[in-house]
Amino acid sequence: MTTPNADRRSVFITGAAAGIGRATALTFARKGYVVGGYDIDEVGLKTLADEIDQMGGSSQTGHLDVTDSDEMARCVGEFAEAAGGRLDVMINNAGILRAGRFEELDVAGHLKEIDINTKGVVNGLYAAFPYLRDTRNSVVVNLSSASAIYGQAELANYSATKFFVRGITEALDIEWSRHGIRVIAMWPLYVQTAMTDNIKTGTTDSLGIRLTAQDIADAIVAATEPSALRRALHQVHFPVGSQTKVLVAGSRFSPAWLTRLVNKKLAHS
Repeated sequence: MTTPNADRRSVFITGAAAGIGRATALTFARKGYVVGGYDIDEVGLKTLADEIDQMGGSSQTGHLDVTDSDEMARCVGEFAEAAGGRLDVMINNAGILRAGRFEELDVAGHLKEIDINTKGVVNGLYAAFPYLRDTRNSVVVNLSSASAIYGQAELANYSATKFFVRGITEALDIEWSRHGIRVIAMWPLYVQTAMTDNIKTGTTDSLGIRLTAQDIADAIVAATEPSALRRALHQVHFPVGSQTKVLVAGSRFSPAWLTRLVNKKLAHS
């Protein structure tokens, strides 16, 4: 990667080799950002870098296991240095999804899901902070989920990890506001990626899998460049897609027993 002018905005994306991460990397590249794409899938990263190069963009890619705090710190630091000392957008996207009844899934898989979906976010936040602090109007984007509205049957552990993402997003958006850092969360429903290829639950039957990776990428870019109204309201959570928006709006006004009943019916439980 050629060292860019420090005036060019930069974005660091975990889980960038495929799916939402890849679509987001390409979308930011088209907008002229210096893109840092990191993943354990180095073959996917190579094709991502080639695609960004072909469009005339600037990228740096590398292996990253988000559960390794030392590797995270090294990757974020090296990218920020290569990007002229700035980090405008940090996107904690890496995650896994395991579906099924809680007791029928192995405990090792549950713990791996927790490690990637929650510890990975903590590692990303911690490593990125000093560079975000030193970059004006910086933004953190955490990938949460519509499953953080109410605990989801057949996605119990995954749903719980997304409640964690919701909570840490809200807390750090308050804490880090004094440093000029926005911390926001994206809330998609099911997305058409490899992650959902073999997923079949009561809620996928009820709601389908309608969103694309590009839908989420476009929503992320829009959220990092909010309208005057959204900025004035200081929006933290960004539901993606009409179904999620309806579910979020309904949960705000319905009593807990009704929210539970709706989720129970959607899950066919």
